[in-house]
Amino acid sequence: MEIGSIFLILALLVLVGLFISRPFFEKENLSVQQAERQEDHERSFLLAERDRLLNALQELDFDYDLRKVPEEEYAAQRFLLLQRGADVLRRLDASVSQAVAGSAEDRIEAAIAARRAVTAPAGAAPNGRKQVVAVAAPDDALEAMLADRRRVRQEKAAGFCPQCGGPVQKSDRFCPKCGAQTS
Repeated sequence: MEIGSIFLILALLVLVGLFISRPFFEKENLSVQQAERQEDHERSFLLAERDRLLNALQELDFDYDLRKVPEEEYAAQRFLLLQRGADVLRRLDASVSQAVAGSAEDRIEAAIAARRAVTAPAGAAPNGRKQVVAVAAPDDALEAMLADRRRVRQEKAAGFCPQCGGPVQKSDRFCPKCGAQTS
């Protein structure tokens, strides 16, 4: 065997060893991921329970309208479903508010960083004060390019030929389709 193939096999063994031992090094992340999965599972369960209760209420109302359910049972069942629904909604609101509370600051910071202002030198403004100039987001530059392109295309179009109705540009003296004079 050549020395190059030996090094290649050793490198491959090291990579496989690192890949296999990775879960042992990521135990801290594993508990955080399990907690997040548990919260997502709980939220999903609450959303499914809310939908199930809404469907049950609709079916109960429909059955009551068709006189399939007596009035005494209807009131009791409706009250029970509404009570369980309110409990599910309270738990869902608590779950969502906990999830949003932790990430609200992160979202605000990301929005501020995206729209961060750049201060110009003191002599740039007419009154001698610092002037704040907003930095354009990457999408804003793209939108400006599209607006320029649309403006240029609108400037080129002059209308339509009075004879055939074909499109005519401002530079055209005669219609390119039928040859009629445009102006």
